[in-house]
Amino acid sequence: MKIWVIALGARMPAWAEAASEDFLKRFPPDWRVHVKALKTPLREGQTPERLMLVEAQKIEEALPKDAYVVVLDERGAALTTVELSKRFDRWKDTGKDIVFVIGGPDGIDEGFKKKAHDMVRLSSMTWPHAMVRVMLLEQIYRVFSLQTGHPYHRE
Repeated sequence: MKIWVIALGARMPAWAEAASEDFLKRFPPDWRVHVKALKTPLREGQTPERLMLVEAQKIEEALPKDAYVVVLDERGAALTTVELSKRFDRWKDTGKDIVFVIGGPDGIDEGFKKKAHDMVRLSSMTWPHAMVRVMLLEQIYRVFSLQTGHPYHRE
């Protein structure tokens, strides 16, 4: 099983790139976490609906075959870290790669969300995409620590 983060937005500030790389280096080989950053389409002259549709197509093309797709969305389930860890167990039990999707600035196309297997939110607040990517990687690492008895997460 692999864990993927597919995120719209290929360029991140140096601080976010460094933080993301720091978390990615911490995972052992049996917890392979990969980030696939997708270039956002040109925004000029396009409606948000059209942009989200184009982005959804790009995301679908980037998805690993037969993956379990988890969309990050403000209307997704609000979970504690422990609850996320329990849900992670259910996702792993499917035997599929787990893919977390971070949409573009306007969100994620409704049609794509309906096809996803699950939807969660990191916060009720709105965050910059670079911050979301780092926060998501940190939470995945925290789930790893909970599930393996690593001392990073303290209850």
